[in-house]
Amino acid sequence: MRLGLFGGTFNPVHNGHLSIARQTREVLELDRILFIPTGDPPHKTEIALATSRDRSEMVRLAIESEPTFELSDIEIRRTGKSYSIDTVRSLRQSYGHQTDLLFLIGLDAFLDLPSWREPEALLRLCSFVVIFRPGTSFQSLHALPLLPAIPRQALLDLDAGRTARVDIACGRQRVICLRLASCDISASEVRARIRQGHSLANLLPSEVESYIIQHHLY
Repeated sequence: MRLGLFGGTFNPVHNGHLSIARQTREVLELDRILFIPTGDPPHKTEIALATSRDRSEMVRLAIESEPTFELSDIEIRRTGKSYSIDTVRSLRQSYGHQTDLLFLIGLDAFLDLPSWREPEALLRLCSFVVIFRPGTSFQSLHALPLLPAIPRQALLDLDAGRTARVDIACGRQRVICLRLASCDISASEVRARIRQGHSLANLLPSEVESYIIQHHLY
């Protein structure tokens, strides 16, 4: 089985998250994608962070019509700080080594990988799917010491949109760089629009918008 791991605060989950998941599922022929809302994220001190229960419920509502999407509460159930290495180790134990684990992550976040807990172990346990984000450049991967040498022209082609995918062998795993169709929605933009009373048209699944209104979030 090819299993995508899509973690994040999902504060709130929005149509950009769903677009990324759908496109990645199609491009990489994933069997399933686990949405993994964070519990106590070590790299974020978000003042407007909704409770884990609310964020998890919004994800459940957003994906309930997608049979290949599944909600995991593995990080929400964990007490204390929650680190990706603990999550991936637990999922690897649950699904076994016959399952391909592919960790979906934005390019901006992946560039911070050396600051994560046990990054070398993470690269041994799962493949990474690194997704282009506005304002970032795949050429920045040249400066990432954890990766093998990458042909500069391949990264230039990704940044210019001449190619949509570059695979980098990383031991038994891979780092897959993807340039997907643009979907420039951010959770911070959604929260700002909610505070300002602006329209949320085309930004959120209707079920999520209703939940936010009903529970007076953000």
